[in-house]
Order: sequence, then structure tokens, then C-alpha cells
Amino acid sequence: MRLKSSAVFKKLSEALGRAAIATSFVKVFVFAIAVATTSVATTQVAKADPKYAGIVLDAKTGKVLYSEDPDGLRYPASLTKMMTLYLTFEALSSGRISLNSNVPISANAAKEPPSKLGVRAGGSVTVEQAILALVTRSANDVATALGEYLGGNEERFGRIMTAKARALGMTRTTYRNAHGLPNTAQMTTARDQARLSAALRQHFPQYYGYFNTRTFNFGKQVIGNHNRLVGTVRGVDGIKTGYTRAAGSNLATSAQLDGRSIVAVVLGGRSSAARDATMRKLVAEYLPQASRSGNGNLIAATPSAPIEEPVTVASTARSTAGLPNAGPVPQARYADETPVSAFAPAPANAAVAAMDVATRPKTPKLVPPVDMKPDRSLVTNSTKVDNIVTASTAPAPATSGNAGWVIQIGASPDEGSANNLLKAAQDKGGVLLGKAKPFTVAFSKDGSQMYRARFGGFGGQNEAVNACNALKKKGISCWASLQ
Repeated sequence: MRLKSSAVFKKLSEALGRAAIATSFVKVFVFAIAVATTSVATTQVAKADPKYAGIVLDAKTGKVLYSEDPDGLRYPASLTKMMTLYLTFEALSSGRISLNSNVPISANAAKEPPSKLGVRAGGSVTVEQAILALVTRSANDVATALGEYLGGNEERFGRIMTAKARALGMTRTTYRNAHGLPNTAQMTTARDQARLSAALRQHFPQYYGYFNTRTFNFGKQVIGNHNRLVGTVRGVDGIKTGYTRAAGSNLATSAQLDGRSIVAVVLGGRSSAARDATMRKLVAEYLPQASRSGNGNLIAATPSAPIEEPVTVASTARSTAGLPNAGPVPQARYADETPVSAFAPAPANAAVAAMDVATRPKTPKLVPPVDMKPDRSLVTNSTKVDNIVTASTAPAPATSGNAGWVIQIGASPDEGSANNLLKAAQDKGGVLLGKAKPFTVAFSKDGSQMYRARFGGFGGQNEAVNACNALKKKGISCWASLQ
């Protein structure tokens, strides 16, 4: 009986052992499946999440101190507002507007989603209030209002923004709106945003101080800056934050300390806290590595964006109603950087070569081309156009047949800028404009003197239209009309 019990016990133990082994195998197999599934899910989540990109530039020499996928396309989110502010500062510098000019809030602007200042349709803010609202709260309603104010409408302002981006060497950036709310065609790169950050600092030192604003008083509101690095990280003096679900958390930062200076950009952060932590590390690590020498003129200045047709802006009459109770005092924060005239190109130097756009990838086909005026072409040493007459005193050249057909390529509040536009078009158009006659047309728009930039001397409508279409293929926006 004991033997039988022992034998039964032995067989039972062996069976249990095999079951245990089988169970262990099943557990291992299930665990492996779970790991594999988790890995796939993690990969899918990673692909769905915004991809990280970053860059740190020595702001005095243009040297890249750090980069990770700096030319990969990303959504700019509210970093878009840096370009809106660039064009605002440019308009201020050229005298088209003043800090006290009133910016009307349209129904289109008022309906923008938060973040917003909340001004009702039909109301207005001053240009200075608009600047502060963009810098601190990143107000979408005010950004739209500024775009409409400066460009006539949001679509047109997007074209002007993109043209300015090209002029600054931002070859992979396309804008469609003034605020950065989702638009699949509105793309940029970390390198391009670093160029824009450097350009804002370099070209507008008299206005750059606004980016260092900690709080902004608007009515009963005390609005804090979304940029938590300002005032908390030694050396940081701006620039801008951004976030959308598709873009992730973005941040462009400027810092200078002990004679060293950098601009840094982080795109696609998983959260604002993670983004800020990454930027703090970048500033701490790379600011001490920046050079103390170099003049910091990284980005060649460009003339004011050409105006497709005159846009009337509100009167610049001084108004103190509703001005903020506190705010920054704009000043030249970078004493060694001389403000450049809105229509005068800055001298080239070795630093520009360090950021030469010729070494960068071309804009990918997935970004639709924009029919725009590439005001980069205004920066030229061309001497092809020597004698330009003003049409107010001399009629446009015409030939026999359907006389009077001209091509207009833009308009400007400054005759010199209109002439530069003609020179640039001749340089780029080559033989297409070989026999065309350049001239400007002076006219008045709401009391302001304007100048149209035109080419005449065409044999008729077909010749003018065909020449204009060929120019558009070369990136020169134009239209043909009967003089």
C-alpha cells in the first residue's frame, strides 16, 4: 500500500512539475506578447507625439553649438507671433504706424479661440498693447487683429510673413496666419526660428525689450508672461513660447551673460515643464561655451515688406486711452548692435556664412508654394536700372498696337524701395525683362504718398501677361494691367 501510495505520489509530482513548466512557459509567452504589444503601442504613440527638435546658436558668431534635427519640419504654434511682431516692429521703424496707433478688433479677430485678450468686435487696442498682449498672453485675437491691420486681411498677411521669412533666410518656413493656430501648411524648423530670434534681437534692439516683460496691465487684468524662464534663469531675456496639440510645447530663448550670447529653440516638447527643463539645461551648458568676440550681425537686414497694394492703417494720432499702467521701456539692450535703416541692407560678414542657407535642405514639396513677393530680392547690388522716372511727370512707355500694357510688381511708401524692387525684379527676371522699361508711379492713398513699381514697353496684352506668368515661375509676384 505504501509502495502504491509512493508511486502515485511520484506520478502526481511529475505531473505537477510538467504543469508548472507549462504554466511558466505560458507566462513567459504571454509576457513576451505583452512586451511586444506594449512596444508597438509605444512606437505608435511616439509616432503620434510631436518630434523633438532643437538648436543653440552662438549669437555673436553664428556657430551652431548644439542641434538635433534642426531642419526637420515642425509646426511653429505661437512662435508664429514672433514674425507677426517682427513685421510690427518693422512698420514702427519705417513710421507707417506708432505705438499709440489704434488696432481695430474685427469680428474675425474677436472670435479666435484662447489664449486671447478678449476685446469685443468693434473695439481696439493700441499697437503697444497689442505687442504686450502677444509677448505675455500670446493672445490669438490680437495677433489676428495685427495681421489684418498691417496686411489688410489674414491671408494676405500670411503671404507677407512668408516673404519676410524668405528674406531672412528662413527657407523652410511657410506662414498662413498671424497667430499659429493649427494649419497643416504652416511649417517651420528649429534653425529657421533661431534665425528669426536672432533677427528680432539684431534688427530691432529699440523694441526687443518688450520680450522681457514680466507682467502687463490691461484694464483690471494683470497678465503674466507665459515664458517662465524670463526672470528665473540668469541671462535669459526672452523670447516666446508656443503650444498646440500637434506642435507640442515650443520655446525660443535668448540669453546673454558675461559678454556671451546665444539664441536657442526647442520644438515638440512633451509638456511645457519638460520643454522648460530642456531649455534650462541647454542655456546652462552652452551659454558658457559661447564666444565673447564677434559683432552679432548674423542676419542681413531687409527692406520693409513690399506692399501688393496700398493698405490703409489707422491714424497714428496719439491716444493715451487704455495704455498699460506698467510695461517695459524699450531700449537698445545690445549696445554693440546698431539699428539698421528699414531700407538699408546690413554689411555681410563671416557670421552670415556660418548660417548660410545654401547648405540647407530645400523646402520640401509637401509645403504648398506661396505666390508672394520675395523681398529677399530687394537686397541687391544691381546697377542695371539707372534711370527711373516717376510716372507723375513722365508717362509709362508704350508701343504701337494695344499700347499701355504694364506689369506691376508691387508698391511701397518709399520711392527708393520701389526702385530697389524694380532692380531686384530685373536681376531675377533676366531676359524676360530685357526690353522692359522700369518706372515708378507716384500716387496718394488716404493722404499718404505711395509709389507703384512697374515695367512697361510691352507689345500688347499677351506679351505682358506671358512675361508676368514667366516672372511668377521665378518667384516674382506680379500682375499685368492696362496703363
